[in-house]
Amino acid sequence: MQPQEYMMRGKEMVDFIQQYLTRIRERRVVPDVQPGYMRPLLPSSAPYEPEDWSSIMKDVENIILPGVVHWQSPHMHAYFPALTSWPSLLGDMLADAINCLGFTWASSPACTELEMCVLDWLCKALGLPDHYLHHHPQSNGGGILQSTVSECTLVALLAARKDRILQMKSEFAHADTDESVLNSRLIAYASDQAHSSVEKAGLITLVKIRFLETDEAFSLRGETLQHAIDEDRRRGFVPVMLCATLGSTGVCSFDRLDELGPICAREGLWLHVDAAYAGSALLCPELRYFLNGIEFADSFVFNPSKWMMVHFDCTAFWVKNKMKLQQTFTVDPLYLRHENSDTTDFMHWQISLSRRFRSLKLWFVMRSFGLKKLQDHIRHVRRLFESLVRNDTNFQIPAQRHLGLVVFSTQELLRKLTKSGQMFLIPAAIGNKLIIRFAVTSQFTSAQDIQRDWSLIQKLSALLQYQKNSFCMNYKLLYP
Repeated sequence: MQPQEYMMRGKEMVDFIQQYLTRIRERRVVPDVQPGYMRPLLPSSAPYEPEDWSSIMKDVENIILPGVVHWQSPHMHAYFPALTSWPSLLGDMLADAINCLGFTWASSPACTELEMCVLDWLCKALGLPDHYLHHHPQSNGGGILQSTVSECTLVALLAARKDRILQMKSEFAHADTDESVLNSRLIAYASDQAHSSVEKAGLITLVKIRFLETDEAFSLRGETLQHAIDEDRRRGFVPVMLCATLGSTGVCSFDRLDELGPICAREGLWLHVDAAYAGSALLCPELRYFLNGIEFADSFVFNPSKWMMVHFDCTAFWVKNKMKLQQTFTVDPLYLRHENSDTTDFMHWQISLSRRFRSLKLWFVMRSFGLKKLQDHIRHVRRLFESLVRNDTNFQIPAQRHLGLVVFSTQELLRKLTKSGQMFLIPAAIGNKLIIRFAVTSQFTSAQDIQRDWSLIQKLSALLQYQKNSFCMNYKLLYP
């Protein structure tokens, strides 16, 4: 195709996306396909000759979309939000067209400069401490955009591990000790509500992770952490990091930073705060009640790509001391040096070398909506579903609602709801009890959508109860 033809196809693609998003209510949320469904629908080898664009787009509709979980659907209530918006889409479209690899300042100055400015904007908008700012006279820290919170948790643990090993080696007794031996003594902590990425970070770094019991509100408390630290020190371990969770995946619970922070400071633990979902709520000042103690955090991470209408991948990660990242990840080959190497080079803040121009979509979103409209979005229909559940005596809510997540318990309901394809929910566990999570995940979700979904839940629940009663009656007739 000629360039002008590609431009025409690009306009057609924008129209296709617009139609997809505006008519997404009409699509089944969960696909009705089985593993391997696509293999017989595609050729066994790549085409040798170019194919017609209309043929490709026809297969998008007939082959690709039937196997897609529609995350933007107003009836998508599984996991946490994974939102998009037109400013985000268009910003990422521009980033893809520019296609720079922003590993050093010199490789694309605007990529680094905009990221530093936008992360400072976001830091201030969330009410985070000044020591996370790039442009502040008393700050030694700053922020960076990564792909996922899981990656940032790993980066934080790597940095904490490196810093503690350097401290141990500086002691006379450990000066010549192999780092692998010192690493075997390290131990990190998280609550039993923490995300599975904490466990995975431990597997990768070979640092032991100890998951600590939470209280009746599913919060990790200071007394529990202090007891674990004292016990592990007596056993010869060296505590290195605590991953505190603000907005857990299971029930959206919050660890007590106000109790945990002073202990971490006193005991020399790196305090990493995972606010993957709940971080966006900090845009609203009245929702910052769980932020007390954040001044003690060495790192803080959340996903604008969850609730801020900035689509994946876009994870904001701040550190109090950027030198602790740089001492962990810096390598200095000649071909990556440049005359401004004393400025910020984000390749020294992360695992990978190359990086996308992620800040463009965040910049587009923050400018297009402004903080006021982003706050209005966060406040949208958060309490409605909870009130519907509480008004029905057939359902119980076993954990307090926080933000946009409601958990409730029923009998064998989840499989029926998912099988219907009309909405998507996932389970979690409170102790040995299975629960259902209902998260308001789509920017398209209206009060009418929530009423519709609640009606379906009630209908299927009543059907299951009827089937259960019929089974019991028939069982008694057959086996009196």
